[in-house]
Amino acid sequence: MEFFSFINIAGTIAFTASGTLAAMRKNLDIFGVLVIAFVTSVGGGTIRDMLIGHLPVRWILDSSIILLIIGVTGLTVLFRSKIDHLDKTLTFFDSLGLGFFALRGIQEGIAVQLNIPSCIILGTITACFGGVIRDILLNEIPALFRTGQLYATVCIIGGCLFFVLQQLNISDELIEITTVLFIFGIRTLAIKKNIHLPKINKM
Repeated sequence: MEFFSFINIAGTIAFTASGTLAAMRKNLDIFGVLVIAFVTSVGGGTIRDMLIGHLPVRWILDSSIILLIIGVTGLTVLFRSKIDHLDKTLTFFDSLGLGFFALRGIQEGIAVQLNIPSCIILGTITACFGGVIRDILLNEIPALFRTGQLYATVCIIGGCLFFVLQQLNISDELIEITTVLFIFGIRTLAIKKNIHLPKINKM
């Protein structure tokens, strides 16, 4: 349970920082920055909870999530002068949040006894849709659909890895850490090496 809580906190911090950096890149005011940070952090989890019937959604019941988002947003803004490469920092936090929240979604699916494909889909939704909402609000093509951005794909592959590792004699904590690092590493590598899915050109 402690590691489960750590995953939730770490994912919230990573996606809050990601949303804050994306909003700062668009020169939004402090309220706009906070809104973008908030929807980036809780957007995917909100959709997940609605899909599996966990209502009211968790952040409404737990004020500590809201306080954490406000705190991380404030710290990111406060130390913005220390960030030399905004795009690279944004990619780092976005990829890290992707790993944490994909795992969190899978765990939620297992908790309500969903089958493996549904758990992987739930993990992908949890990880990706906060970023989708963020990008739409910032008038950008969501990273989910952007060329050169393996986004949902790495969550799906990471989810498959999670269930493969479960068949081995490995501790749950090691499986979870491996899944997060795999998703983070593969997405980072895909961006660095410009690896992407084949494009479908019109005839």
